[in-house]
Amino acid sequence: MKKILLLPGDGIGPEVIAQAKKVLEHLRAEHGLNIELEEALIGGAAYDDCKDPLPQTTLALAKQSDAVLLGAVGGPKYESIERELRPEKGLLRIRAELDLFANLRPAILYPSLAEASSLKPELVADLDIMIVRELTGGIYFGEPRGIRTSSDGIKQGFNTLVYDENEISRIAHVAFRIAQKRSGKLCSVDKANVLEVSELWRDVVEAVHTEYKNVSLSHMYVDNAAMQLVREPNQFDVVLTGNLFGDILSDAAAMLTGSIGMLPSASLDSQDKGMYEPIHGSAPDIAGKNLANPLATILSIAMMLRFSLNEIELAKKVEDAVKRTIEKGLRTADIAAGEQAIGTNEMGDAVIKAL
Repeated sequence: MKKILLLPGDGIGPEVIAQAKKVLEHLRAEHGLNIELEEALIGGAAYDDCKDPLPQTTLALAKQSDAVLLGAVGGPKYESIERELRPEKGLLRIRAELDLFANLRPAILYPSLAEASSLKPELVADLDIMIVRELTGGIYFGEPRGIRTSSDGIKQGFNTLVYDENEISRIAHVAFRIAQKRSGKLCSVDKANVLEVSELWRDVVEAVHTEYKNVSLSHMYVDNAAMQLVREPNQFDVVLTGNLFGDILSDAAAMLTGSIGMLPSASLDSQDKGMYEPIHGSAPDIAGKNLANPLATILSIAMMLRFSLNEIELAKKVEDAVKRTIEKGLRTADIAAGEQAIGTNEMGDAVIKAL
């Protein structure tokens, strides 16, 4: 039996996780998925409970689980508390503690949602991009960091962007292996023209490439990549990049698909144990209103089934169920594009019906 830990978190997190839980329970009851579900606190909800955004009890359960499904963390009410106690720190810590260094963010456009994309339909037709983002290094984790005051009383904020060759090599291997299973095309995104850390990144990626001769490798500066992503997105297949650049580019790619509420993600360790989450954030402005799109969270279940639980056929069933639901014209508000919208609960029920 596989153990799955549910971390609802904050904002719309509990609402979308509730729909995901219904799907998981349906898969267990009707499709023979052998799982045990547990729930725990993270982020602001955990801070409210015990003044720690990642309680030791939650971390222990995560380490004992085969996969973790996260809703979202954060919200305006926590912006004034000490930085180390903010919800986002709990998210960063669990990624680091579980060594979830490989973040996979697919950007796939369903044909029936082409009109909801922020680009012209002909530019995003058949869009299918996989962004592979390094997740436990780079500027989000680099030391030293902080805010200091100079001798003349001027405050200065500082962070350190650092990668070593081992960190770069292991994420590059992940990206090359994924490219082998797709079109055999990989674009590595960096800023090697001005950053020494990107010079090393490019050198290491080139060295790893010698082990994957059947993959075509190209390099692109991040500013150009951002432009090309909205100019000609279908030129990309697999994109490899660091933590900061991947964070930004994957959110930009999300809007090409019609809504950030449609995109799942997987964060994996070296053994493919992972944490799965939608990339949309906590959206506190719509929390509790039955407006959130649960499809990214449900598609995160499909990624979990594929990568951590080795349930490939069930993963396809979930993905097909989402596709059929969309093809029927059912929409939450973020993808409605003028059509009548249904709520979070109704969308979850519709996917289960399609299953």
